[in-house]
Amino acid sequence: MFSQLREDIDCIHQRDPAARSRIEILTCYPGLHAILVHRLAHGLWRRGWLWAGRFTSHLGRILTGIEIHPGAQIGKRVFIDHGFGVVIGETAVVGDDCTIYQGVTLGGTRLYKGEKRHPTLEEGVVVGAGAQILGGFTVGAHARIGSNAVVIKPVPAGATAVGNPARVILKEDEHPTREPLPPQAPTEAPGQATDDAPLPCQTDWTAKPLQDLLQRGHPNNERPAGEATEFAAYAVDRRDDDPLIKVLHELIDHAASQEKRITRLCKAMEDLGQRVENGQKPLDAERLNRMVE
Repeated sequence: MFSQLREDIDCIHQRDPAARSRIEILTCYPGLHAILVHRLAHGLWRRGWLWAGRFTSHLGRILTGIEIHPGAQIGKRVFIDHGFGVVIGETAVVGDDCTIYQGVTLGGTRLYKGEKRHPTLEEGVVVGAGAQILGGFTVGAHARIGSNAVVIKPVPAGATAVGNPARVILKEDEHPTREPLPPQAPTEAPGQATDDAPLPCQTDWTAKPLQDLLQRGHPNNERPAGEATEFAAYAVDRRDDDPLIKVLHELIDHAASQEKRITRLCKAMEDLGQRVENGQKPLDAERLNRMVE
């Protein structure tokens, strides 16, 4: 009993940078108190003292703001950080070394008794604040659930789930590399100006202003060399995890490629004697900022 309590305190001291001492953790961390109360309630529940287990769990909810059904199975070294508003259902299973932040729900979507209604978290799972994991499926070992994600299907081991409904990002896709755009063959007629010559229809549009805007919201995009990756606070530690950012970059590259092709088409038409008028002004960063605002 005391060795397990020591493990719980040590894991909190290791994971939480706000923890100053072990006596502070023992006396001031509601997540630890909720785990201790649950162990007592779960022991009563397993012995068939259902009302006593449920009442003990209810007292723990009043004291900590964390509701854990006495039938739930909680592993070793589970860290519930802050914890207020956490709800863990009856058939939920939380593996060893999991981390759960405030406002998390491990709930169900079915109301049938005697079946597995709540999720299973394998070891090392990190669940961000406000996330909801609903259903009797499994979240694989060392997976990460982003803040405010709504997960309604299994998550593979080592993957990240973000968004509502959650989109699963596999580990090998976390650092995608976009291939450069293929070079376009010049289309000017012999003896005419090259691609570098200014034309009336040329807009000088590039993808850089939009990319600068995307980067501006994430000044710490690059991870310093040698930084540990074992524990990710609030479950998401890189902007590469956001599928929306990936799609935006792909759209920007595609738009830049199409603009180049249109410019060459305008040049080819002018070479044939057809003047192409273009009243569009170049799309610079300042004009783009005004459009976004």
